[in-house]
Amino acid sequence: MVQPISLAEKSRRFFIQCIAMSCLCTTTLSHADSKLTWIGSWMAAPDQIGPPLKAQTIRQVIRTSIGGQQVRLRLSNQYGKEPLEFGAVHLAVHARNAAIQPGTDHVVTFGGKRKGMIAVGETVVSDPVTMPVSTLQELAVSIYLPSGIIASTLHGTAQQTVYSVPELDQTAALDLAHTDKDDSRYFLADIEVLAPSSSQAVVVLGDSITDGVGSTEDKNTRWTDFLAERLHSDRRRSAMAVLNAGISGNRLLNDGVDPFVGPSMLKRLERDVLSKPNVRWVIVFGGINDISGAQVLRGAKDKVTVAQMIEGMTTLVTRAHAKGLSVFGTTLLPNGGTVGVIGHSANGEKMRQEITAWIRQSGVFDGVIDADRALASTTDPSRLAPQFDSGDHTHPNDAGYRAIANAVDLHFFQ
Repeated sequence: MVQPISLAEKSRRFFIQCIAMSCLCTTTLSHADSKLTWIGSWMAAPDQIGPPLKAQTIRQVIRTSIGGQQVRLRLSNQYGKEPLEFGAVHLAVHARNAAIQPGTDHVVTFGGKRKGMIAVGETVVSDPVTMPVSTLQELAVSIYLPSGIIASTLHGTAQQTVYSVPELDQTAALDLAHTDKDDSRYFLADIEVLAPSSSQAVVVLGDSITDGVGSTEDKNTRWTDFLAERLHSDRRRSAMAVLNAGISGNRLLNDGVDPFVGPSMLKRLERDVLSKPNVRWVIVFGGINDISGAQVLRGAKDKVTVAQMIEGMTTLVTRAHAKGLSVFGTTLLPNGGTVGVIGHSANGEKMRQEITAWIRQSGVFDGVIDADRALASTTDPSRLAPQFDSGDHTHPNDAGYRAIANAVDLHFFQ
């Protein structure tokens, strides 16, 4: 005969079940949270041979686009002419100017060692640094060069002040006094974080407009910065990283010939996009320098045509699609009124309009970001609207860069 269960016994059994379910849920969530992956949070594509450097400490400030539990750095000697000897490397939370926040300094090691060498044309990745960082947090990377180098590896346009102190190892200093200042990136190519496995990255492959020329120095007002802020404020897309692979003066089809800089976008696609961890999307924002080069350079290969540019963009999309990436095309901004070596011409404007129409209408891209429509003057579509013009009639100001970021349909990133 089955004995009836008392109310007290029912309560006891229910309590035990609740505890068991709570333990199961906690175990499941902890297991899910333990699935982490390395993902790029910031990058600066090496683009040229830099000046010779004497022994010194270099402190560079970056802003993350996604946070993580650990951090690792990639240093590059791609354009060096001899092995690069580096001494101490430190990572800390940035405070202001050349100062770091007290109590946040961390020693960075490479293969367990505090110093090392990088062969010509090579890069090295640091050991993981246990240092939880937040999304949109400014960090300071300090590198000591004990003996200098005859040719540095540079990302020419930083839009961020770089601080250096001659001779001394000041990598752990809370502040740097009597510094020299620059606005290029030296040796620092990538910062990656250990983030939840659901995190994915979008890489923006572009030229000086993506590099942020015309934006306010030290204020993180490139259009990719504004895009990272938009994504971070959207709960459904806050696990996205934004990597800026812009190079000022860069072209789609041809490598750098002064005043153009860096390997072509087609040539560096593997290095700067496809090889990066957990990249899901790429935005292509380039071609205006190909058009300008066709007007001012004398080399036969520089006299590119609209058909060649379309073929190049199609090839780029095909290669990215083969790796499972979605590719979004950005229409080309007007540059009417531009003067100097790279001026504006009627033929160049005709090419720009034809390329822009093709980007909008061809269906080759998985989506279109219409920067041209967002920033062009309503009275003269060959020019930037005055409220978006930095003053050189080619590069946007902060408001213009925000307008480009606002033109991105966040539904692209599912």
